Order: sequence, then structure tokens, then C-alpha cells
Amino acid sequence: MAVSSAFQVSYAQSSQPEAIDLGLSVKWADRNLGASSSEEYGEYYAWGETSPKSEYSRSTLKYSTDKWKVLFNKYVPSDKSRYWSGNGSPDNKTRLDMSDDAARANLGGKWRTPTKDEWEELIEKCTWSWTGSGYKVTGPNGRSIFLPAAGCRLASSSFAVGSGGDYWSSSLTGDPNYVLNMEFDSGVYHMFFCERLVGISVRPVMD
Repeated sequence: MAVSSAFQVSYAQSSQPEAIDLGLSVKWADRNLGASSSEEYGEYYAWGETSPKSEYSRSTLKYSTDKWKVLFNKYVPSDKSRYWSGNGSPDNKTRLDMSDDAARANLGGKWRTPTKDEWEELIEKCTWSWTGSGYKVTGPNGRSIFLPAAGCRLASSSFAVGSGGDYWSSSLTGDPNYVLNMEFDSGVYHMFFCERLVGISVRPVMD
């Protein structure tokens, strides 16, 4: 599918986001990583990578060591050794190191990618309202953030832009090929899973 010029990724430098206190365990950024406002889509990142790119595939994925097979030399649980291609035993890492966290690498300070539990807290304790282009998420204290329907990137194409959203967590599912992510469309918002080679959004949080 060809990428419409309206959906091209903007690589302009983003301004520092504001940390919004929603009355939860962490503060949420008021915009996506790479965006200069809450409505902008921002950049797209493969999991474990800190820069956007023009193609999102296994052959361009950091820590993937085979173009065709699911083999990695980082972030492989100890009981999934068949996916391990590094030295020795699998590293048993199931959560992003800060050195591979796009939010920390690009924003510094205490910013980072949310965990699975932090996304679940946002889903369960907040009110979600579809606006036609994303969700307004209102916390227990009445403050809110906006999550735009930025879609995703696969190979060199964009998908579901304007109708759906995908946002990384920092947590693997247990299968080294899949990461827990928050996904939504106009009728549903929930935790799901996504191959880590796909380019999707990052919404930073701060303790």
C-alpha cells in the first residue's frame, strides 16, 4: 500500500513534552514521542530502537540476526532458547533496558516507555472518549491527555492512520518476537501484542 503524503512521518525535532498528572502511579507525557503537539502523530519506532527509519522489517530490526527466521541476540527469555542467537545462554531480559528505550534516549531525564502495568492502569482507571481522531483519556483527578490514532508502519507503508492507534509498552509477552502494546480503534481499547519489528508510537511516562 502506498503511503499518502499526508501520512508521511515528520522528522522535525519535537519540543520537550509536559508531564501530566492524571492521578495515577506515573505522569504521562502530553504528546507522542517526536510530536510537537498532542494532536501530532510523532515518530514511529520498532521495539528496542531509539530512532525512526524508512523501513520496518526483520532485516532492519536491531538485535534480529536473521532476515527470515525469528532469531535475536538480545531480549530472549531463558525458556525460549530456540530464538537465541547470541553467545552463551539467553539473556532472560523481558523489559527494555534504558539504553534501548526510545523515550529515555530522545528526551533524557526520567522519561521512559510505559510498562504493561502502567498501560493497564491507564485503561482501567481512566475514562476514554473517542473524538473521531483518537482518544481523550481523563484521569481520576479530571485532567486528561489525548492519544492520536497514529496507526503503524510496516515495511515502508503506513496502516490504520487516523482510525487506529498502537503504543509500545516496555514489556515482552514471554515470546521474544512479541511485545505487549496498547491498541485501539473507535470501538475498543485494550492491551494486545505486536511484533517488535513494527513501527508504532511511544507515549512517554515519568515516575
